[in-house]
Amino acid sequence: MDSTLHLKSELCFPESPNPFLRLSVIVPAKNEAQFIVSTLHALRKQFDDFGNPVSHQLYEVLVLANNCSDETFEICKSYQQEFPGFNLYVQCLKLNKDVAHIGTARRLLMDAAFSRLNQVAGNKGIIVSTDADSEVDGCWIHHILTEMEQGVDVVGGRIIPSDTPNLSKIHHLRDVTYRFLKTRMESETDPCVKNPWPRHFQCYGPSLAVTCDIYERAGRIPAIPFLEDEEFRKALKRVDAIMRHSPKVRVYTSSRLQGRVDFGFSVQLQQWENMSLKREEQMVESLETVMTKFSFKKELRQLWESAKADRQVIRDINLMAFKLHFDSDALLALINEHQYFESLWELMEQHLTENFPDLLVLIPISEAIADFRNYFAAQTTVDSEETELNDIAMAV
Repeated sequence: MDSTLHLKSELCFPESPNPFLRLSVIVPAKNEAQFIVSTLHALRKQFDDFGNPVSHQLYEVLVLANNCSDETFEICKSYQQEFPGFNLYVQCLKLNKDVAHIGTARRLLMDAAFSRLNQVAGNKGIIVSTDADSEVDGCWIHHILTEMEQGVDVVGGRIIPSDTPNLSKIHHLRDVTYRFLKTRMESETDPCVKNPWPRHFQCYGPSLAVTCDIYERAGRIPAIPFLEDEEFRKALKRVDAIMRHSPKVRVYTSSRLQGRVDFGFSVQLQQWENMSLKREEQMVESLETVMTKFSFKKELRQLWESAKADRQVIRDINLMAFKLHFDSDALLALINEHQYFESLWELMEQHLTENFPDLLVLIPISEAIADFRNYFAAQTTVDSEETELNDIAMAV
């Protein structure tokens, strides 16, 4: 299938790219006549922090109207004619039934963007994904470019839903708050210079920017029916992509309950509605479980880095193997054979989950949030950071 997808991506947008192009935004669109104009308006009206327009020479927008039964394609063509100075390129495509899904559409678009950027910007060209039912923030492009200039491979944007249904709202708020608190714990336990606090936890299709280099190295986004962005995020982690979860990069997306895929945010909203009706609560990892995992991860990372630097690690290997209930020779072999740390950690985290049942403690999410807040409240640096965390978490 990959060769077919590559061929189609080459045919999708035959227009020559602007020679100053640095960033290509891709928008898969299936029956999005209700939202597409607002989406395009937001992409066209981009500014920097001082209110100066971002030059349209720096970025383009590629829209693929796939398998539409409404006027999405015609609306986009009209928009293109109305704003000729805006680098908008639109194609209509009827995908075969067996591949007519978001994974194929996003793959075709990202491959097309990769090809176009390589002609003018090379490996440092930036492929950015968003959705046709989403409106990017007015400084979205500017902040992505600014974050990329710090030497990262990936910029994940904060995805904020509009008009979350009332029955889903409490569960969504708890989920976001828990994930922010967990992310903060990671930033304190195992800090990353390129992804400092404050940061968020999202790296998904509505706001995902990657360099051409890392897109290729991660094996490109998979053409699967749903959760293609989540699988791509995992693939990026496995090649140690330098990620920045920037609070300044924001996109506002719809909260519709009738989605376009078998599993996605719309399905999650429905599940949360059902939980409200049944008076159920989400179960999540406890504070102690999260802290233990992040501590193990930090220790293993330091060990892996020492081994890669040819430092003497046999004693530390034996100690780590004892803690993990793992054979020391097997652990050393795994460390030596893994070029990327995150792929090693993925294996070891699975080992912990399968072999340390007492470690994986699940508790109601409201209890977990209270435990995290009590922990951070005891820290001397909490005041300003706690305020910032709450401000971000409440913006849902």
